[in-house]
Amino acid sequence: MNQKLQGIVPPLITPLLDSDTLDIEGLEKLIEHVIKGGVHGIFILGTTGEGPSLSFRLQTELIRESSRILNKRLPLLVGISHTSIVESIRLSQVAYEAGADAVVSAPPYYFTLSQSELVQFYENLVHSLELPLYLYNMPNMTKVSFAPTTIRRIADHPNVIGFKDSSGNGTYFQSVLHAMSDRDDFSFFVGPEEMMAEAVMMGADGGVNGGANIFPKLYVDLYHAALEGNSNRVQQLQAKVMQVSSTIYNVGKNGSSFLMGMKCALSVLGLCQNVLAQPYQNFDSEHSAVILKALNDLQFLKTEPM
Repeated sequence: MNQKLQGIVPPLITPLLDSDTLDIEGLEKLIEHVIKGGVHGIFILGTTGEGPSLSFRLQTELIRESSRILNKRLPLLVGISHTSIVESIRLSQVAYEAGADAVVSAPPYYFTLSQSELVQFYENLVHSLELPLYLYNMPNMTKVSFAPTTIRRIADHPNVIGFKDSSGNGTYFQSVLHAMSDRDDFSFFVGPEEMMAEAVMMGADGGVNGGANIFPKLYVDLYHAALEGNSNRVQQLQAKVMQVSSTIYNVGKNGSSFLMGMKCALSVLGLCQNVLAQPYQNFDSEHSAVILKALNDLQFLKTEPM
């Protein structure tokens, strides 16, 4: 990547026809939808993309099809998180050959790693990559968090170019920004969209926000308002973001409710099928009706075909 990445980078959902069949038509619709909304890049095979639930064959197909559809209009980031460094490298090679711009890696998520083991893992990984690397902090899923000093040490390698934090811990994120305050070339992104605007006003470069799959322009507008320091506009748009978070992501009582709600909303909008990879299931008609009402209340529901 020739320029530092900044802005809104949706962690793209993976449109599916079943657990091992990619919905290519849905993928095309979704990518065009987020591009039209003004996003600054696309991240596939992350948490929202159900990356760990997909077969290597399907991951490979998604990478190649996403790159083909994007056709270099935006930077393409590819998740390569895996319990095996060998498999991470293998997936990164697919991304490189397909024309992706960077890869994203969370720590191996079965055995708990110490900070020194994290450093060693990433020093070994980065030397085997053809593409630049973003570190991905997701302690809820991986049982370990990057210490700020660990990030700084790993980032000494010139091919490590950014950091995405999905901890939801504002104090932690500020400590990372402080520890890396002399690295203007390094990108800092937050995952939780509820704190994106505040993080940008405090020095973050943008958000990797799931809601930008559904309402890309909302998140892009909020990012720009925060970047410009327009507090009135931030307050107005933040209220919409919180409405998305408190409704669409909180239907049902599943640990995956945010993902189930997101895919259901996208299917209502005609962008993809309401299909999740196993073991997760789509919402039934009762829960889908709640999502429909939430979209209507948000005044974003489109009546014309998309």
